[in-house]
Amino acid sequence: MAGKTRPMSQIKQLLHLHRQGKKIKEIARMLALSKNTVKSYLRKVASSGVNPDTLLELDDPVLEARFHAGNPAYLDTRFVDFKDRVEGFEKELKKDGVTKKILWQEYKQENPGGYGYTQFCYHLSQHQLAKKPSMVLTHQPGEKLFIDFAGKRLEYTDPETGEIIPCQVFVACMPYSDYSFAMAVRTQGIEDFLQALACCLSHLGGVPRVVVPDNLKSAIVKASRYEPDINQALEDFANHYGFAVIPARVKKPKDKALVENQVRLIYSRVYARLRNLQFFDLPSLNQAIARMICLHNQTRMQLKPWSREEKFLAEEKFLLGKLPESPYEIKYYTELKVAQNNHICLWCDKHYYSVPFIHIGSNVKVIFTRSLVRVYRKGELIALHARSFKPGGYTFDPEHLCSHHQHYLQRSPDYYMSQALKRSKVLAELMEMMFNDGRHPEQHYKSCDGLFNLHKKTHPQVFDEACRLAITHQNPSYKFVDNIIRNNMVGIAHETSHKQLPAHKNIRGRDYYKQT
Repeated sequence: MAGKTRPMSQIKQLLHLHRQGKKIKEIARMLALSKNTVKSYLRKVASSGVNPDTLLELDDPVLEARFHAGNPAYLDTRFVDFKDRVEGFEKELKKDGVTKKILWQEYKQENPGGYGYTQFCYHLSQHQLAKKPSMVLTHQPGEKLFIDFAGKRLEYTDPETGEIIPCQVFVACMPYSDYSFAMAVRTQGIEDFLQALACCLSHLGGVPRVVVPDNLKSAIVKASRYEPDINQALEDFANHYGFAVIPARVKKPKDKALVENQVRLIYSRVYARLRNLQFFDLPSLNQAIARMICLHNQTRMQLKPWSREEKFLAEEKFLLGKLPESPYEIKYYTELKVAQNNHICLWCDKHYYSVPFIHIGSNVKVIFTRSLVRVYRKGELIALHARSFKPGGYTFDPEHLCSHHQHYLQRSPDYYMSQALKRSKVLAELMEMMFNDGRHPEQHYKSCDGLFNLHKKTHPQVFDEACRLAITHQNPSYKFVDNIIRNNMVGIAHETSHKQLPAHKNIRGRDYYKQT
């Protein structure tokens, strides 16, 4: 049965690890992928001839269109069933007289389609061998950053209401030097979590190769010992900063023993020293935490001739990667259908964005941040807009509209005057007289369109003469010009010009009207 396509954020993690020199087997283990899957993607990268740095800069839909990832490897359902039973088998083997043969016979009675005896013993032995004893972990300088949230909270007081507002405390440390960082945030939500992590990397002055989070919801969607689902926002953040995310195993505190120890130290060196102080906003609380953490890092470590800060500055900081030039913005993903008016609606803002009219009725992928909205169709970027938070508003690009709608939007007196000048100076004079008659300009737009159409079908000299007659008779309208041309009145109208009245006595002057 075909498997699901791997998310492109995970494939970018694969490329980051490969660029760091990790071997295929190690990458597969870190990302919970099969070696064949890792080989397949690396082979595609090599055959494409494209620099991996270029691929890492692509947005996920574009990268997915480049790879067209195939189905994951087939997973034997017998192993899934066996894996659910293996812990029970180990418990039964500890009992007197219970052998693998007896367990296999009972297993076959319950599951006739299961493994044979040889495979049963092999998988059981492999599971037992996989249980390794605890060991002292060694860390390379500048390689990893452990992050976690402290179990206990700090708090500040709202000066207006007097409300006590509890805060979560983000804790991080570099395991090689044990250099620490702490910061208070309102919640463990993804936005606060990524803000704290960004502040931590800025404080360090660089980016480690690997970040090891705990299985908190902000970092891990679904906790699993073998294949944790990393929050896509964290993966996007990691791809932006250029590090890999390798979560700690579930219920294995020894995987991140150093950061667990940092939390205990922060309780005594930060919490205890701030317990009698009162704060009235989050920035002042964080300033006090930063002072306490600075003293903690500068304190000489027991049984070692250096402080955490000295070891970090001397052996780690120069090995960290460069910080990105642009700040990170959280990406949100959704799929929408283009409406008949060639717009999509982001329901979170209740705002509409235009898409080229040829995509009306199509389903599109939308990636939006706080500042930008990107619309993709089949891996191609078809629309890019600045994000607006105005409810019920429309943001559109005139190029996205059909020619008829573009013409409708372009209508204005200046537009018609410029178009008239391209055709005839007399027509421009007529339209200027038309727009100066005191009525609303939009009332003349259809008349202007009619005059343009009439200009196409009429000899230029005849048309110009008809326009002059309309100007002379102070009647700048489409019907008047059309009647003159239709009835061939250009020459006649020219002959019947105004004549002076003859002089005679039967004329009343102004003196007559003064008398009355």
